[in-house]
This record gives sequence, C-alpha cells and structure tokens, in this order.
Amino acid sequence: MTTTPAPEATVPAPSAPTTATAVPTSVPAPASVRPGPPPRPRPLAVLAATGASTAALLLLVALGTVLHHPLLIPPLAASMALVAASPDLPLSQPRSVIGGQLLSALAGFAVLAVAGPGLWSAAVAGGLALGVMMLARAPHSPAAATAVIVALEAPPFWTFTGLLLASCLLLVAVGLLAARARRRRYPAYWF
Repeated sequence: MTTTPAPEATVPAPSAPTTATAVPTSVPAPASVRPGPPPRPRPLAVLAATGASTAALLLLVALGTVLHHPLLIPPLAASMALVAASPDLPLSQPRSVIGGQLLSALAGFAVLAVAGPGLWSAAVAGGLALGVMMLARAPHSPAAATAVIVALEAPPFWTFTGLLLASCLLLVAVGLLAARARRRRYPAYWF
C-alpha cells in the first residue's frame, strides 16, 4: 500500500496593503455599566409640573362632565404627565399629543365600524393605533388607550372627536404656559 504524501500547506506571500475601508463596529458597553435612575428633579420643577398637570386635569374633568365623556380623563392624564414632566421628549410634542390622540381615535372608530364594540375590538384598536401613529411619525403611547376607549364605548364620533381635539389643545396650551413660567422651551417642534 502506497501512501501519497499530504500536500504541503502553502502560505500566501504578503501582498501590498489594500485600500479597503474599515467597517466600524459597535462596541458594547461593559456589563458592569448600567444606567441609573433619572436625576432628582428640582423642587420648583416638581411643583410646576404638579400644578400644571392638576390645573389641566381639573379643566378636563369639568369639560368631560359637562359633555358627559369622563372616560377621556385616563389617557389625557397620561398625556399631561408627559407634557408637564418630560417636555423635551418626542412623545410630548404637539405633533404627537394632538396627532397621536386624533389618529388613535380614528383607528378606534375604524375598528368599531368593522367589528362593533367589545373587548376584542378594543385590543385590535389599541394595536392598530400604535401602527398608525408610527406611520404618521406621531408617537404618543397614552393615545393607544383612547383607541381602546372608542372601541369599548362606541361614543358619538363628532362629539368625542371634538372633545378630544379641544382637550389636546388645552394640554398643549397648559404645557406652553408652564414652560414660559419656568423659562423653558416647549415645544421643541410643532409639526
């Protein structure tokens, strides 16, 4: 039995340097570095945000009571919290507050027209609202609850939509006043 010798491994000769561009790679942060909680707010900032939110929500309760739509308060309370406490976030800008709320209501009414009111419709409306807001570049997480309310309660379209628009304008106006009082800039952009 004859064996053939194994081919010798050849090492390529060094070549001239190439001009390939280096692809940047992201270097993950060390596992020991974790973000901490947000910094402690100044007492005046807490007082201003709390006062603005309370005033806006009391006005919304009055408006909702007169027009018999108190269910708008939960999603709008969350909207006001964003506007008052985090006015620099994209979720807090007028485009997102007004546009996100109105688009979500429309998504809720669309689901309502197709499937009728109910829990299943509410779940679909909340999810659909997220997609619509993302496509419109008007993300506003509290607005998903508005779509859920529409799909559960089946409110009259024009009354509900008018109240929602007035409420959102009120929230933005209170955000503007609070920012002016604290000499801060709000909004970062309108639309």
